Order: sequence, then C-alpha cells, then structure tokens
Amino acid sequence: MTNLGVVPSNAALDALANTAPSVNYLGFASCHTNTPGTTGANEYAGVTRLAETWNAASAGAKTNSGTLSFTTSGVTAVTDFGFWSLVSAGVYGIGAHLSSPVTAVTITVAAGAISLAAS
Repeated sequence: MTNLGVVPSNAALDALANTAPSVNYLGFASCHTNTPGTTGANEYAGVTRLAETWNAASAGAKTNSGTLSFTTSGVTAVTDFGFWSLVSAGVYGIGAHLSSPVTAVTITVAAGAISLAAS
C-alpha cells in the first residue's frame, strides 16, 4: 500500500491484527533466514512461531506490545521476521527485514521493537 493517509493506514494495520476481520494475520511471529516474500518463504526450520500482541496503529505504524524470545540452532542467521495467522501452517500476513542479521541461540525482541508501516 502506498500513498495512504494516516487514518486508512491505521485501519489497514489494525485489520491485519484482527481489529476488524475474523482472522488475525499478525498473531504469530516467525524467524526467516532470507526474505519471506509474499508467501512466508524461508522460515527458519525447527524454530517455533511465537504468539504476538500489538498496540493499536498510530501515525500509520503498528508496534508489537509483547516481548518475543526465540530459540534457534545458533548456526544460521535470522534476517527477517514474518507474521502468521496460526502457530503452524496458517496464512502468512506480512514480513519485516532486520536492519542486520542475527545469529544467536536465543533471540529476544523487546516490546515496541517491531514497527510495521502501511506504506
């Protein structure tokens, strides 16, 4: 989505998180070893998706309200996050690229550290 005003941007972001529709496409966070694209590709094998909660969209952005702590093999770098409707399988909603790859056994993401924008 591009060139949306703030109110439509907020509505679109809130809709992804089940503020309006019956499916929460941002309910579970996943780690990815390369871009998830539009399908959720490159999900880190063996890493469990974690339930995530979100703050209401504001100024065209939506931030996570819960802390995440992923356990990985510590061998392969995480380059992206993805967000899904279910803990396994489910419908892919959106992804976000990390500013730099992270390779660690435990990857912790603080509340407010993830920001999704509708532009």
